[in-house]
Amino acid sequence: MSEGCSHDCEHCAENCGERKSNPADFLEKPHAMSSIKKVIGVVSGKGGVGKSLVTSLMAVAMNRRGSHTAILDADVTGPSIPKAFGLHQRAMGNELGLLPVRTKTGIDVMSVNLLLDDECAPVVWRGPIIANTVKQFWTDVIWKDVDYMFVDMPPGTGDVPLTVFQSLPLDGILIVTSPQELVAMIVDKAVNMALMMNVPIVGIVENMSYVKCPDCGREIRVFGESHVEEIAAKHGLRVLARLPMDPDVAKNCDSGLVELCHTEPLEEAAKAIEALPVKEK
Repeated sequence: MSEGCSHDCEHCAENCGERKSNPADFLEKPHAMSSIKKVIGVVSGKGGVGKSLVTSLMAVAMNRRGSHTAILDADVTGPSIPKAFGLHQRAMGNELGLLPVRTKTGIDVMSVNLLLDDECAPVVWRGPIIANTVKQFWTDVIWKDVDYMFVDMPPGTGDVPLTVFQSLPLDGILIVTSPQELVAMIVDKAVNMALMMNVPIVGIVENMSYVKCPDCGREIRVFGESHVEEIAAKHGLRVLARLPMDPDVAKNCDSGLVELCHTEPLEEAAKAIEALPVKEK
């Protein structure tokens, strides 16, 4: 297998020793001591739309509903999950495996920032190394009694998202977008990738939909009128939430207190995830 392998054996002419014919052959087994009921990928076709925020809020929302939640931070070169939860300690391990770090309210998290000596150090790694790191977060970490695991994906449709789609048994994905018309094409790419990989799409979450005036309560469309309904209708998908631009949310995330944020706008998304059938992991 070459260093630049895309892991897409179906469309590859090479007959290397790592070739696999069935998409299910790529699935990695979790750690023998792990127990994970549902795995939800959180994706976006581009950066800067609030994918990590939605990942964090969904984990908080499901945790408040009485489930044990976890976050696998697959955005290796741009990890922001630990900062949002105020996690600065190193992840520990033993002879059995690596242990996730637990947040104040009991959410399990694994991120490359929890393994670095300096959390501000850049991760300057090539694609295959990053992809293998993500797989190790699944195979080498002991995830105990997890009801819902959210995988915070890097933006785009490159090597790492492909690795997650092929290596982890995703029960579904949430697509995060913003109101700009430019994003429509980017959402199309994310939807088409999910269809290619035969992964169910739970629905769309629109972030930065509006700002609510603190004086009169009027909703101000900072980025203009939303096109998310048109995009969703085009693909037969549901718009599960529209999140406002909220200074309090930004403040809490900057302070490592995302667990204090309101999650009511994600109620429909939470119900949709609860309704997903449980696969055997």
